[in-house]
Amino acid sequence: MSVAAALQLGSLTVPTPVVLAPMAGITNAAYRTLCAEQGAGLYVCEMITSRGLVEGDEVTRSMLAFDESEQVRSVQLYGTDPRYVGKAVEILCAEHGVAHVDLNFGCPVPKVTRKGGGGALPWKRRLLAEILEHAVDAAAPYDVPVTMKTRKGLDDDHLTYLDAGRIAQESGVAAIALHGRTVAQAYSGRADWDAIGSLVEHVDIPVLGNGDIWEAADALRMVEETGAAGVVVGRGCLGRPWLFRDLADAFAGRETQVLPTLGEVRDMMRRHAELLVRHMGEERGCKEFRKHVSWYLKGFAAGGEMRRSLALVDSLAALDELLSRLDPDEPFPVSELGAPRGRQGSPRERVVLPEGWLDDTDGTGAGIREDAAEVTGG
Repeated sequence: MSVAAALQLGSLTVPTPVVLAPMAGITNAAYRTLCAEQGAGLYVCEMITSRGLVEGDEVTRSMLAFDESEQVRSVQLYGTDPRYVGKAVEILCAEHGVAHVDLNFGCPVPKVTRKGGGGALPWKRRLLAEILEHAVDAAAPYDVPVTMKTRKGLDDDHLTYLDAGRIAQESGVAAIALHGRTVAQAYSGRADWDAIGSLVEHVDIPVLGNGDIWEAADALRMVEETGAAGVVVGRGCLGRPWLFRDLADAFAGRETQVLPTLGEVRDMMRRHAELLVRHMGEERGCKEFRKHVSWYLKGFAAGGEMRRSLALVDSLAALDELLSRLDPDEPFPVSELGAPRGRQGSPRERVVLPEGWLDDTDGTGAGIREDAAEVTGG
């Protein structure tokens, strides 16, 4: 018997209620394919800017690359101008066959928030509503669901998530994902799952929970404790794409498979590099792979020289030679289970915002300007 129901986003059914969070420089076509090979879910493209897409920016367009196996194309958009967002959604639906659009109102990066974007934008409730309405209206003729992702608020004194949830529901958004941290927290501290539960009680649309899901058991616990309709997984899958296999098993009520040996991790690394090369060519693909080495080998006994060599790999042949030196029988380091992965950092003393941003909550953010490509993938 299933532990959790499928996730329903408008007309789109996601058999396993799990979403891969967009991560800059990570969730490209190769990584999405790798994760999808492990288990069912919704795998979202890196964040792109709406203005960059509308104005034909080459970098932005190049990020809209999909593997032939991706039957459900999902893209996250960043935008601060309702007109650009609406037009970008139309382009995604009409020209790129996208089946799901997510809008980013959670990014904590200062270069985004100082322009009123990402996690800063929900403070302006009227602007948030206008953006969502333009996006939903643009997607409606194509029967494509629009969702949004946000955070609790700017900081503990400026919370926005309950208002954002109400506005999302009134605007026709199919679901809202909540990262249980404020913008000021960035990725530090612990995620507030109680806030996710409060949002579930506050709205009638599906709520997805995000934050501190390191193992499949965490996802089950989040759904049980908060009533969320599903989960969004980000840093927990870095160097561990098999987490989606475990999540699929857990939500279906099956026992999760045993932890992979270093030999199995090695095979996953090789597959990842192969997919990157297929999409980007050997030179660029191998360079892109380098950033993943430390995540894959986290906790294993592979020495510093091996790690350094892998972090400089420039061909699949060189990668094969290095991987052949790893001990295939080394067990997975259980000390890494449940441990945070990826960036954490420290909370920020203040959130960088446009001048006068906090003066009112019902404005339209007049004067903020969305750059064509500056924050693409941010």
